[in-house]
Amino acid sequence: MLIGLAVVAVLFVVRWLSPQGSAGAGLPNAARDFATLSISVVIESLPFVFLGIVLSIAVQIWLPEGLLLRRLPRNAMLRRMVLSMLGMLLPVCECGNVPLARGLMVKGLTVAESMTFLFAAPILNPITIITTQQAFGWDNNILAARIVGGFAIANLVGWIYSRHPRPDELLTPRFQAACAVADHHDGRRGRAARSVRMFVQETSAMMPALFIGAALAGLIQVAVSREVLLALGSDPVWSVLALMLLAFVVAICSNVDAFFILSFGATFMPGAIVAFLVFGPMIDVKMLALLRTTFTAKALLQVSLLVALSAAVLGLAVNYVS
Repeated sequence: MLIGLAVVAVLFVVRWLSPQGSAGAGLPNAARDFATLSISVVIESLPFVFLGIVLSIAVQIWLPEGLLLRRLPRNAMLRRMVLSMLGMLLPVCECGNVPLARGLMVKGLTVAESMTFLFAAPILNPITIITTQQAFGWDNNILAARIVGGFAIANLVGWIYSRHPRPDELLTPRFQAACAVADHHDGRRGRAARSVRMFVQETSAMMPALFIGAALAGLIQVAVSREVLLALGSDPVWSVLALMLLAFVVAICSNVDAFFILSFGATFMPGAIVAFLVFGPMIDVKMLALLRTTFTAKALLQVSLLVALSAAVLGLAVNYVS
């Protein structure tokens, strides 16, 4: 955590000291852009990460034992479908959902159920739905495709991983150990003390991942040419792939990504916009860095390919049907 805070402090200092004038003075333009983009990702994500940690603590420590899980359907498929809609009650963007999902797993959610929640909640929350409607209205069925597509892909991922013979192998050893400790915590300790301890532990796990993801997002955005992406916008296939790449790179919060991509609406086909709005909240460089605190690299590679393929099929279907 301290290393991550030091990195952010350095980025702030670099940006503050960088002159705003000529390109030749001070740091090169690329370095200034990298600092600005990386800092913006951190600033945008940090409140939601802290909110997710607080909600995770509330679920694990302050809610009565089994209160949430007892109210979920017993049927596995219906259970995952209900968890998909949990984002309606918890309007947290994708980065804040990671610590919350960790807390839900500690309380008894399966790996498949947590994945369903993780991938559905950033899209199926009221803030995301409202901002998407404000940006695009009902034109080209973009809003409907985002909601239906996000729900379908999240539940597809959950169903596939519900059939995994050894789901614990998808989790990192460190998180498995944290779950084991949580199952045998000292009940004599006060809930306030346990909350503080858990906040420190979750913050220490999340912050370095967030800073690394933000730095990667800034680096890739500097390296990828916007002109190249715009040149691909009119092709039904390449436009989808180009905006999925952009979504992976920019790592923008799902609560505001509709306004970001609105500027591309006149250049890119509707299916490409839908693919951006579905793929980005599920898989981007920042999200992968955060997920790596919980899931193994092999599991993340597999699920990333599955989500990418599903989002591409959705985008192509919108392009060819609409």
